Amino acid sequence: MAQSIRRMKLGVMPGLSEIGFNGRAPRFGDMRAAALLAEQVGFDSFWLADHLIYRFPERDEQGIWEVFTFLGGLAAVTSRISLGPLVACTSFRNPALLAKMADSLDEISDGRFVLGLGAGWHEPEYTAFGYPFDHRVGRFEEALQIIVPLLREGHVDFAGQYYEARNCVLRPRGPSRSGPPIWIGAGKPRMLELTARYADAYNTVWHVEPEEVAEPFAALDAACARVGRDPKAITHTAGVHVRMLARGEQPRANERRIAGEPEAVAEKLRGFRAAGVEHLVVVLEPSDLTGIERFAEVIALLDEDE
Repeated sequence: MAQSIRRMKLGVMPGLSEIGFNGRAPRFGDMRAAALLAEQVGFDSFWLADHLIYRFPERDEQGIWEVFTFLGGLAAVTSRISLGPLVACTSFRNPALLAKMADSLDEISDGRFVLGLGAGWHEPEYTAFGYPFDHRVGRFEEALQIIVPLLREGHVDFAGQYYEARNCVLRPRGPSRSGPPIWIGAGKPRMLELTARYADAYNTVWHVEPEEVAEPFAALDAACARVGRDPKAITHTAGVHVRMLARGEQPRANERRIAGEPEAVAEKLRGFRAAGVEHLVVVLEPSDLTGIERFAEVIALLDEDE
């Protein structure tokens, strides 16, 4: 897989929910077309959310496709772009099985899979699908103690309060010698310490101004100091929402996202690069192929700086 020379890599995250593809549910053909277009215009990575259902007060219920099933299909039809969940909820799958799935996706993608992990947060989907919502960080910590050694070393023997994997092995192995990279999305101190111990990359979302990443990045560096990890060993990543305006279109009032024509968006993203973001994931509006097509000009403008 060719490595990007960009100082700040760029990823895109289309919507996988019932309204995620410009107001409608994407079919697999839509996601395939989006992934291939993202690869064509120069994105480095392609991400999908891991949820089971969305239920919020005073909003219509939304379903969503299962992320690993879709990622397996996309891994088979793309050739350059990295793919992963942003982020996979360790509560939804047995951690040893999750490691097995990640290793299999590493194989299908020929080393392009990235395993994003998080502890979960949306209680209604836990209730609907029968998962316990208590002690999520404790469960996450135990899951990491299974997932990480399995992917890195191919073996684990662990028994905890919530999970166990006794004399568990990964065989056969995918092409990545130590398994896929692990991204962790976190914000609070205990989760940041787990990120410092186990992650290859740290992800913080969703930001509008570049200066907003300073606090979470500093908190991660402090967590690294507490656990004795070099913060430079962890890639600093972030996520933003971007509304790509057509020529002459005006931003909405009180817009809590980056909005503009390509030149304005590129200038804002340069600020994130200057703030230390090494990999930026964008959620685009329009959320169908039009958004990716419009963002292609942003990629070209940013690449002129390299």
